Amino acid sequence: MRAFIILFTLSVFVSCKNEVKEIVTMKEDVFVLADDNFLGRKTGTEGELKAADFIAKRFKELELQPQGTEGYFQEFTFKPSTNPHQEAKVADTLEGEGLLKGRNVIGFYNNNAETTVVIGAHYDHLGIGGEGSLFREGDSIHNGADDNASGVAMMLQIASRLDEIKDHNYLFIAFSGEEMGLLGSNYFVKNATIPFESIAYMINLDMVGRLNEENTIAVHGVGTSPIFKQILFANNDQGLIIKEHESGIGPSDFTSFYLADIPVLSFFTGQHEDYHKPGDDAEKLNYQGMELISNYIINILNDLDDDGKLAFRKTKNESEEVPVFKVGLGVVPDYLFTGEGMRIDGVSEDRPAQKAGLQKGDVVKKLDTIPVTDMMSYMKALATFEIGQKTKVTVERDGELFEVEVEF
Repeated sequence: MRAFIILFTLSVFVSCKNEVKEIVTMKEDVFVLADDNFLGRKTGTEGELKAADFIAKRFKELELQPQGTEGYFQEFTFKPSTNPHQEAKVADTLEGEGLLKGRNVIGFYNNNAETTVVIGAHYDHLGIGGEGSLFREGDSIHNGADDNASGVAMMLQIASRLDEIKDHNYLFIAFSGEEMGLLGSNYFVKNATIPFESIAYMINLDMVGRLNEENTIAVHGVGTSPIFKQILFANNDQGLIIKEHESGIGPSDFTSFYLADIPVLSFFTGQHEDYHKPGDDAEKLNYQGMELISNYIINILNDLDDDGKLAFRKTKNESEEVPVFKVGLGVVPDYLFTGEGMRIDGVSEDRPAQKAGLQKGDVVKKLDTIPVTDMMSYMKALATFEIGQKTKVTVERDGELFEVEVEF
C-alpha cells in the first residue's frame, strides 16, 4: 500500500511537472533570432523563412491560435526595387516572374471579445547588407538584434502574460518586409485575417532593446487617440522618461494602421552607432531595460482593457516639417535627448564632426550664431549651409562650453 501511495504521488508530481510551461526569456528569444543561422532575416530569403518558422513555433508554445491564411502564415508577393530611391511594391498576384515572397506570422489570443488589440513587431532585417545598410566595408551578416529581434521578443513575452486581461482579444503579428517599405503591415491592413472594424488600437514595438541610462523611451502616435496621453503617464510605474510624438506617421509598421484610421502607439529606444550595421548584436542589448518597457506596456494594456474600441484622431505629419539640407556634421543624433541642444550619440569616420574633434555625448548648442535647442532647430540650422562652407560650432562637454571649426 505504501509503495502504491509513493508511486501515485510520483505520478501526480511528474504529471504536474509536465504541465508547467517553460518560461522563455526575451534574452533567449533575441539570441535565437539574431543568430548568424538566419543570415540577417532579409525579406524573401531562406533566412527569413527560418525566422518565421521559429516565431510560429513560439506562438504555438504560447497557445496562440493560428490566424494567418495558412496556419500562422500570411504570405504575400512583392517585386524588389532596382532603384535605390524607390521602395519595393506588393504584387497583386501570388505568382509571377521576378516576384519574391514575404510572410507575416500571425497568432490570436481569443477572449471571445467584440474588440481586438493588435500588437506587432517586424522580424525582417537587412540580410548581409546592401541597400539600407550603413556599413561600407563589404558584405557581412546584419543580425538586427535591436532592429528588430528586440521587438519580436517583447511581443512574445507580452503574449505570455495576458491571462488576467479579459475584455479584448489580442492579435500578435510578426511583420515581414518592414525594411523594404512596410510591405507586410500594408498587406495585412488591406487583407486582414480578422474583421478589421473590430480592431480597438494597435501597439508597435520597433527597436526597444537599448534603453539608455536616463530610461528615456520615445512613444509615437500619442495624438492618435484622445485617451493616450493620460494613459501613458498614469501607468508609468517604471520611472521611464517619455518622449512623446503626436504623429501617427513614421518609419515603422504603425503607419499602415494609422492610415487606416486605427489609433496607434509605437515604442522606440532610439538609434545608435550599430543601427543598420553588422554590430547590432544580441549581447549589446539592455535586457533589464526591456523588462521595464514590457512591464510598462502590460500596465497600459490593463488600463485600456475595458475601454472598448478607442476614438481615433488624425494628427499632423511631423515628417513634413523636416527641412531639406545639403550638408551634415556626420553624427548620429540622440533622438531621445530631452535637454536643450542636440546631443551626439555617435560620430562617423572621416566626417566634419570627427575632424573637428567632436565626441559621443557632446551637445551642440549653436551652428554659427544660430541657437540649437532641439532636433528641429538643429536641422533648420543645417539647412542654411552649403557644401564647402566653414563655420563655428558651439558645443557643451562635461558642463563646459567651447567652440570648434567645421568644414562641410
